[in-house]
Amino acid sequence: MQQARYYLLGERAVVLELSPPVTLPSQQRIWALAEKLNHHPDVREVVPGMNNLTLLLHTPQADAEAMLALLQQGWESKERLTPESRQVDIPVVYGGEQGPDLDEVARHTGMTPQQVVECHAAAAYVVYFLGFQPGFSYLGGMPEQLATPRRAEPRLAVAAGSVGIGGGQTGIYPLVTPGGWQLIGRTPLALFNPHEMPPTLLRPGDNVRFVPQKEGVC
Repeated sequence: MQQARYYLLGERAVVLELSPPVTLPSQQRIWALAEKLNHHPDVREVVPGMNNLTLLLHTPQADAEAMLALLQQGWESKERLTPESRQVDIPVVYGGEQGPDLDEVARHTGMTPQQVVECHAAAAYVVYFLGFQPGFSYLGGMPEQLATPRRAEPRLAVAAGSVGIGGGQTGIYPLVTPGGWQLIGRTPLALFNPHEMPPTLLRPGDNVRFVPQKEGVC
């Protein structure tokens, strides 16, 4: 069983942190607990991460000790925590200008570009958490055979919607940003829109499927 630590972070935050490894059942419990505590009157914001959950509080440390106990009670409770989950299909144009590193991933993995696309699109992914930049989703479930090291020289500007592989993970860049992941495709969907509520297309717990488009390698 995973060990859990509970601690204060500054004057207005409390943290639940689990020992490795990262598992989907633990992540699902974190998401469900985050959803439950998000409605607590003393909680300003919940931040679910990979093997951790942070609660940002309205008031300083005087109330943090009580919230720390509440966090521990919530995690150790036998109550069944079932997070909400959606199925989200992401259309992707693989290869070419949209995925300039597809050939490099194929070379590294010993596959053809078409095999890389087939393998990447056949997997069932789960959004583990959002981070790095608004709307950037870290996805669990990428096949191990697709793991490819990050680029030796990061790009100064990665286009919004770019689908990349970085080590053993895959993800989608929601905004233009510097980045070092291997880019294998791009989606036309907007992953982040500050004028919408919620502003992110994906959220923790979502099931994601990549759908190759005929304009690219498929």
